[in-house]
Amino acid sequence: MTISQTKPLQPESSAAKRPARVLVVDDDSAACELIYDILTSAEMGCATMTDSRQAAARLAREKFDAIFLDERMPELNGIELARLIRATGLNRSTPIVMITGEEDRTLLARAFEVGVNFFLFKPIDRHRLLRLIRVSEESIEREARRFNRVKLQCNVALEFESRRLTGTTLDISLGGLFVRASQALPVGSNVIVKLEIRAGQAPLRFAARVVRVSGEDCMGLQLENTRSEDQRALQEFLLPLVLADRG
Repeated sequence: MTISQTKPLQPESSAAKRPARVLVVDDDSAACELIYDILTSAEMGCATMTDSRQAAARLAREKFDAIFLDERMPELNGIELARLIRATGLNRSTPIVMITGEEDRTLLARAFEVGVNFFLFKPIDRHRLLRLIRVSEESIEREARRFNRVKLQCNVALEFESRRLTGTTLDISLGGLFVRASQALPVGSNVIVKLEIRAGQAPLRFAARVVRVSGEDCMGLQLENTRSEDQRALQEFLLPLVLADRG
């Protein structure tokens, strides 16, 4: 039986002020419940899943700020799921915490190789987990801030195959854009984005992929393989707005 639970998140403000969103994947429902209770008591938004294949599908379409994975699971174990996460788009840079009852150096090395950032050793202890959260807080906050959305209307042009679409952004983050254009493109489409953040300046240029569609003319774009100068310019433009709104 698959168990999934989620703590509802608070409504987002203009810059998506919200608790960190964490996904816990463990085939032991009691362990899920324990971690869920600890994280929500620390005012973190938390979802739990006991089926690793269903979790893989969810992680392919939904962004989280941190992911807890049990090392021992059927079908997709923690190592396999971590490798899959790092190979996909939305959560490639999300901090991953491996839950394990072993301290085998070979296992730990394999986990690090596939992209695991931290370890939570069993038996799970509240104080140990909260200490881990404090240690990983900077990584989680950095990832959360990267996807904080600021509601801004900027002119944007999209190049897709031989077509050129124009539109405006509805919100922008360091990781992507939500755009209203003359039409929505299919999910998975690879596009070139030209974003005008300031009048009179050359637009920023990004490679992006359509990750969601809303209606006939709105779509979410995830930025990929951006030039460092364009990413830096976008960060310098957005971070003051994000920080000001978060207080």
